[in-house]
Amino acid sequence: MRVIAVPLMLLLTSAGLAAQQRDTPAPAERATPTFRNSAAELVVLPVTVTDRSGRLVDDLPREAFAVYDEGQRQTIEAFSREDSPVSIALVIDSSGSMNSKMGEVVAATLAFARSSHPEDQLLVVEFNERVRDALDGRGITASDLPALERALQGLRPAGQTALYDALTDGLDHLERAEHARRVLVLVSDGGDNASTATLGAVLERARRSNVTLYAIGLYDEDARDTNPGVLKQLAEATGGTRFLPKSPGRMLAACQQIAREIRASYTVGYAPPARDGRYHHLRVEVTGSGHQGLRVRTRPGYVAGQ
Repeated sequence: MRVIAVPLMLLLTSAGLAAQQRDTPAPAERATPTFRNSAAELVVLPVTVTDRSGRLVDDLPREAFAVYDEGQRQTIEAFSREDSPVSIALVIDSSGSMNSKMGEVVAATLAFARSSHPEDQLLVVEFNERVRDALDGRGITASDLPALERALQGLRPAGQTALYDALTDGLDHLERAEHARRVLVLVSDGGDNASTATLGAVLERARRSNVTLYAIGLYDEDARDTNPGVLKQLAEATGGTRFLPKSPGRMLAACQQIAREIRASYTVGYAPPARDGRYHHLRVEVTGSGHQGLRVRTRPGYVAGQ
């Protein structure tokens, strides 16, 4: 799927796609919308739904969803619940404090790839006080486990933590990524102590992107520079979530959970009510009988491009 340069605004293949989706029986809803240059601009949202027990719910129809932009209900123009490939930037902390954790990071990251769609595009960014593309500018598929393992085994923990610079670089990589849906998975054990970028700049950049950010914090209880609140802030700003696993097993489970969420997410698109350059607050709900108690997660808003 092609992506244009305007954050969060993707273009439909033809003006007739919305009509086709309205007139076609339910199985057509499973087809993944293809986006490119056309006259109809859409805000496109990845949406995750869980029940009261936290189990993923991935079989809801279009009619179950209601989207509100600044409190006003919008007409859903595009909808998909297809398990389709996405582009994923793995942003991995390789600072000195990660030395004792790298084995579990490698194992959990490979488990993440095994649980992902085999055609997902993976990009790997490593960072200490410097930021480096661990694949030397290449993207690989999730099914290419040997190439991913070689890149991860090449990480040599040392130095400080340029967390915000690494996130900026990960977002840069995703702007040039292959698939329309983009995800960033951050693994780190500390707060930032070496970046030139600021948290405010990273948050603003993330809000203007169409990237969903998941954060895994591997914090030691006696570490002084941890900042789990920052990871939560970054994740919630993009419709993702934060994990704080306390053991290697829980980290592996967190990575597998993220992969399952990506594969079970819905894609919902609607025409923006305005292109005023302002930040618009969003709300997505699941309505109808039998859907009580379901929880919906998506990004809390977007910047309406002019």
